[in-house]
Amino acid sequence: MRLPRTRPRSLAGQLFAMQVVLIAAVVAGCAVFAYVSGSAQAEQTATRQVRAAAVAVADSPSVREAILTPDPSAVLQPYAEQVRRDTGIAFVTIMDTERRRWTHPDASLIGETFLGHTEEALRGETFTETYTGTLGPSIRVVTPVRDGKEIIGLVSAGITVDRVSSQVREQLGALALAAGGALALGGIGTYVINARLRRHTHGMNAAELSRLHDYHQATLHAVREGLLMLDGQRRIALINDAGRELLGITPETEALGRTVDELALPAPLTGALLASEARVDELHLTADRVVVVNTRPVVGGERRGTVVTLRDHTELQALSGELDSERGFTQALRSQAHEAANRLHTVVSLIELGRVEEAVDFATAELELAQVLTDRVVGAVEEPVLAALLLGKAAQANERGVELELAEDSLIDDGALPSSLAQRDLVTILGNLIDNAVDAASEGDSAAALPAQRTGGTGGGRARVTVTALADDGELLLRVSDTGAGIGPEEADEVFRRGWSTHGAGRGLGLALVRQAAHRNGGSVELDRAPEGGARFTVRLPLGERTTAAHKKQVTA
Repeated sequence: MRLPRTRPRSLAGQLFAMQVVLIAAVVAGCAVFAYVSGSAQAEQTATRQVRAAAVAVADSPSVREAILTPDPSAVLQPYAEQVRRDTGIAFVTIMDTERRRWTHPDASLIGETFLGHTEEALRGETFTETYTGTLGPSIRVVTPVRDGKEIIGLVSAGITVDRVSSQVREQLGALALAAGGALALGGIGTYVINARLRRHTHGMNAAELSRLHDYHQATLHAVREGLLMLDGQRRIALINDAGRELLGITPETEALGRTVDELALPAPLTGALLASEARVDELHLTADRVVVVNTRPVVGGERRGTVVTLRDHTELQALSGELDSERGFTQALRSQAHEAANRLHTVVSLIELGRVEEAVDFATAELELAQVLTDRVVGAVEEPVLAALLLGKAAQANERGVELELAEDSLIDDGALPSSLAQRDLVTILGNLIDNAVDAASEGDSAAALPAQRTGGTGGGRARVTVTALADDGELLLRVSDTGAGIGPEEADEVFRRGWSTHGAGRGLGLALVRQAAHRNGGSVELDRAPEGGARFTVRLPLGERTTAAHKKQVTA
């Protein structure tokens, strides 16, 4: 039969057992030390006590006078007993130089020989010894009694070892009570501390905590979503690798313990991370990415912090922009097909009316008008993605009554752009700038110019967007200007902020994406006033030395 596996003791339980053993060992060690030092101290105290008594008796003039009488015991015995009782020692024995007793606590032993050593005292010295006499083992002091320089007697005062031991035992009892109290208090304090530790560790043992930590670290590194945890003071308590990447925090930067304000994030993103309320699927821009932010406060009686999750939305946003462009192209093709059908019907009708020459002139003018921009774009821009984008945007602009033209100095040879420069970023930059310029130009167009443009007129008031695309001197220049109302200097710093738009809520992401794409490729975005009076955006992207050299070699060849 297989026995059930016993779960190891929790970490709190293990610490409690170790702490109790440690406290018991410390208390026991202190008790032994106190007992040993107490015994030595009691012996020293007893020695000082009997020494003081013996010396005091030996120096007493009445003792010297009594020794010189014919019957010293008659005077000395009552005196010695009085001193013994007053001092609390075991005996005071006064004797002659031949060790014959004149006093003793047991009067029947007076006149008998003193049990102990006297040689040093007869030489005039006071000494201490432990000796077993008639009262048992005792600590005694022997000192001479002098009459001038002559030694006429000896005094021995002592205290029994049993009495010293009894004093030590009394101290030991008090010590045991103190040690027991210290052990009890230490045990109670340890129990309280470990009960709190048990609640915080949820009763897990050391192996479980170690395994949980390993899984925790592996999970943080494996999860591709960004995870950020803030404590109650808005300091970073935890951040995983994906969170560092999405927020643009380099591995060399020490993020833990820093506040969100110190990360130099965009103000809207910082505000979302510091918000006291929960945020759900908010879209924010960093220097290089579009991230979706979700926050959830950790509340347990008081605010303990915030859990933040981050998802990379850059790819999806780019795909969404491409989809919007495709939809725009589709609508433009539908409109072109509709217009082509109208023009074809017009040509057929003119022929049926017998106006052949007029029909030929009308059809030729329409073909030339459509072919001029195509030839201009194909001849100047050999990068197929940019050429297709310009032609598609030209069709869209034409449907809105805006003329899109390519500047005369535009030139991008085939292979001039490096592979490191993502075509998707080019579409994001140029597509958004042209869309904004068309919006601005169409809004600034006069009501009189709009009908003329839709009939193919070229009145002086026609709305226009001018695009410059030039790859030269190791740099790609993309410039878009319009004939709209322009942007005031007070708004020049705000146009690139997410949410800024002249078209109301739900817009204002395009220019923010333009600046992000330019920054991601090491470039810059500038805004100034166009010669036509509208806004002019200039994007400069570095092409790299290797690509520039190859391009020049190709041009030379």
